[in-house]
Amino acid sequence: MGTASLGAVRTAGFWSSALCIFFSLVYIVAQLGEWAGLLGSAGGPHSKSTPVGLAVLLTPSLLLGISFVTMMVSIHYTTRISGRIWSHLAVVFASMYATLISIVYYVQLAFVLPKVARGETREIQLLIFEPFDSFLYAIDVYGYSLMSLSMLFAAITFGKQGLERWIRLSLIANGCLIPFLVLQMYWPPLIWGGSLWGVAFPLATSLLFIYFKRLDPDQDQSAHGRSNG
Repeated sequence: MGTASLGAVRTAGFWSSALCIFFSLVYIVAQLGEWAGLLGSAGGPHSKSTPVGLAVLLTPSLLLGISFVTMMVSIHYTTRISGRIWSHLAVVFASMYATLISIVYYVQLAFVLPKVARGETREIQLLIFEPFDSFLYAIDVYGYSLMSLSMLFAAITFGKQGLERWIRLSLIANGCLIPFLVLQMYWPPLIWGGSLWGVAFPLATSLLFIYFKRLDPDQDQSAHGRSNG
């Protein structure tokens, strides 16, 4: 990879990781407000969201999907060829996550929300986003399980020393959330374990932000790239 290409990767990685931090924190604050009943719902994780709640929660979540895929592609292009099978898998699972959640959130924002606001919900019951008991919620938690799986594969590409060690551990921590996400539909209390995403994800993306900020675009990629498992 030439200098110009690595410079482009640094730029994409820097800004996408920054946006991942921003959108995740906006969502976390909104979710805490939703659970506290500040967005018009009855409060708690089991309540249906109001139109305001849907807009506030799902807009940053939709944008997070785009940012996350860009960040994973950037990680892929800073990985040595010998380790790119793992980073490629990370990109694939990230793309699957983004595709699923984008469908869920755009349908909610563009189609369901206006009908809920008008009280026209009789014909769209299948599309109502209700935690633990709806078609789209099942897709949503599966999507976030794929996000965690993507981060788990990305962890393999980072080393075991210095900043890369902490990035590796934080990505593994996100991967450990998979059971708490994918099994929520069967046992809703797992959401409390899954809520650790609110700590693990911003931490991992903050460390990746530092990593991309430090990335030297003039460094030879053959010497720079990561490959160790």
